[in-house]
Amino acid sequence: MIYGKLKKVNCVASHDMVGEKSSRISGFYRLEMEERLSKVADFSGLSEEEKNLFLKNGELSLAIDRSIADRMIENVIGIFELPLGIATNFRINGKDYLIPMAIEETSVVAAASNAARIARVRGGFTAWASEPLMIGQIQVLRIKDKEKALRSIQENKVKILELANAQDKVLVNLGGGAKDIEVRFLDDMMVLHLLVDVRDAMGANVVNTMCEAVAPMIEELTGGKVRLRIVSNLADKRLAGARAVFDKDAMGGEDVVNAFLEGYRFATLDPYRAATHNKGIMNGIDAVVIATGNDWRAIEAGAHSYAARTGKYQPLTKYWKDEDGNLVGEIELPIAIGTVGGASSLHRKAQICKKILGVKSAKELAEIIASVGLAQNFAALLALSTVGIQKGHMELHAQNIAVMAGAKGEQIDVIAQRMIEEGKIRLDRAKELMKELYG
Repeated sequence: MIYGKLKKVNCVASHDMVGEKSSRISGFYRLEMEERLSKVADFSGLSEEEKNLFLKNGELSLAIDRSIADRMIENVIGIFELPLGIATNFRINGKDYLIPMAIEETSVVAAASNAARIARVRGGFTAWASEPLMIGQIQVLRIKDKEKALRSIQENKVKILELANAQDKVLVNLGGGAKDIEVRFLDDMMVLHLLVDVRDAMGANVVNTMCEAVAPMIEELTGGKVRLRIVSNLADKRLAGARAVFDKDAMGGEDVVNAFLEGYRFATLDPYRAATHNKGIMNGIDAVVIATGNDWRAIEAGAHSYAARTGKYQPLTKYWKDEDGNLVGEIELPIAIGTVGGASSLHRKAQICKKILGVKSAKELAEIIASVGLAQNFAALLALSTVGIQKGHMELHAQNIAVMAGAKGEQIDVIAQRMIEEGKIRLDRAKELMKELYG
């Protein structure tokens, strides 16, 4: 999903307080890259070493870092990096954030920033996240007596949980660990859900370890055969959500709000539209998840499964008008995110991105991610229901075409602007202009 340009809002939220750090940075996109980095460093307290890391061609260029890369995945031949941008203007639960976003798609960062600016007029985003409960699934086959097997599981629940928690004493000491068991029957199989509080981790590894550890006991108690033992990415006990009021005047008036809602209704009625609607949400969510070194595939799987939980694929957001005619938006989805462990603890830039965010817990990070998802979706629908999706995109895309034609430095803007004026944003025309203007 690509976004058109949003209406400029010539007001700064009344919530900005003198002396507080503010994510409302006017003209941020006009600054040179080094200037933007300096402002982010000042906001986040980055060291010179941390700043310089973002100016290198490749993070894992040092021998010690190459050795880390070689152990993260198999058959490593090098490093593949994405552009890292900063979304500004975000105020979430009364706190200002600069949001690192790693993504290759044009206009996503700008759209999130503009949406956050409109939300900021009425206080920004209010976000929440539930307890970090992950689900481990144990599949049990060949059970002869379902009622007896279920009764045996219930009578020995404490023993099962104790064995699971023996696998990670550190997690238990932090207040986490296996908390409960649920049992479901699917056709001829039993599926046992081990519910694990994973604290500030994403939790897949510890959940898988616990499931494998208790599997022999489950077989003994049920008389069945355990087959799969694996975490579920439909983490519907680990939800996060956000809400914002988008000022009708900042949006462009009542007619724009009504047009927006007509576009939203389309997504509620049609799964073909809902898929693209939710893809726009994930543009924002995935970019933050990647920047913080988390598993974006798990987030995607959970989000789309949750969207289809009623048997019909639905939007992950909801919109309506309040009594004053302003647009209200909400989002809710599973966000299994970690601030400790995994790649987020190995990847140096992911660590710095978490420092830029200033997050203290996985719960806080989940709240930020939900807010970005809502902002991104609002931006997409606003563009679609007003100027159309291509106008803003093609203006930005012209710069990419200019680069593909060989333009460098100031040539990029010159070639892009000429193509925009002509309405011919094509590679062949870019090459012709390069030849005409620069030989």
